[in-house]
Amino acid sequence: MSGFVLAANNGEIGGGEVMLLAVADALRTLGHDVEVVAPRGGRDGVAEAARAAGFPATDLSSGRRQYISELRAWRATNAAGILWCNGLVPAFATAGRGDRIVHLHQEPVGVNAMAARVARRGALVTLVPSESMAASVPHARVLWNWVEPVAPRARGDRTRRERRIGYLGRHSVDKGLVTLAGALAELDRTDPGRYTLLLAGEGRFAPPEDTAPIRRAMAPVDHLVQRPGWISREDFFSSVDVAVFPSTWAEPFGLVVAEAMSSRTPFVISDAGALAEVAGSGHPWVARRGDASSLARTVGSVFEAGPDRMVEVLDRAHARWEQHFSPAAGLARVSALVDDLRL
Repeated sequence: MSGFVLAANNGEIGGGEVMLLAVADALRTLGHDVEVVAPRGGRDGVAEAARAAGFPATDLSSGRRQYISELRAWRATNAAGILWCNGLVPAFATAGRGDRIVHLHQEPVGVNAMAARVARRGALVTLVPSESMAASVPHARVLWNWVEPVAPRARGDRTRRERRIGYLGRHSVDKGLVTLAGALAELDRTDPGRYTLLLAGEGRFAPPEDTAPIRRAMAPVDHLVQRPGWISREDFFSSVDVAVFPSTWAEPFGLVVAEAMSSRTPFVISDAGALAEVAGSGHPWVARRGDASSLARTVGSVFEAGPDRMVEVLDRAHARWEQHFSPAAGLARVSALVDDLRL
């Protein structure tokens, strides 16, 4: 049995931090000792969530520069175990040291690309979450993400007049919210009052400059939009007829897409990044990124699918989640990685 120290990129929980906790659980299931190190994130932070899950956890400074300096010093005096760097920040902080796994959850671009070249020095392996991202990160190994099962409550009758579409995630321009607003406006022009939007999530982790363009885009359809903030996955998928994930940037994975697959919820994606890789080549509802008209047509086509076709698509998506993106599938991938690296 070997030990692992999982070092977080951020103190607050985002998609990458969700995967840190999932990896920690998989390693513990495989019989390894696991410890977590993270920037201070408060009651809802990574270290607190790790402790709640039964892992020993160390809080370091929340400021990025201070965290980099403190993590480097901490590792110098706590050298036991493999250091699993969950993001570019801990990887850069410990660059050149051996016994490290570098796990990148976003493609490093610009100055981050230069930092990544330094950060990967001496690492046992560099992991990325998709084949799409691997195309931009040379010599990286793909470790697909996975999600816990989602069991929504029974949904209402899909034949009723109202058609509720839903979005769950970060409120930012790169997630396609301007495109989504345009698509909703187009659907409302075609069929006034019939389509509504459950816009769940918030602007945490989004650039401040994204607020104004999203507000302007949503203004014409504001009467059709409900904003509950962050809600549980079960509540979200139980409340919508179709989930829509219209990202305009090259998504490195798409956890919420895998969650939709698990919950047997119809979903529309854009053709950005790894979304189609997660959904699978046979997924029928894919819109062009940044194209509001394409998104509106694709959403409309979901409601035109007959019952047999709908069951076929949802069954296939759920089977794909179970095979590739379930906790059991994730555990098997982590086990194979550990075996391959002889850790």
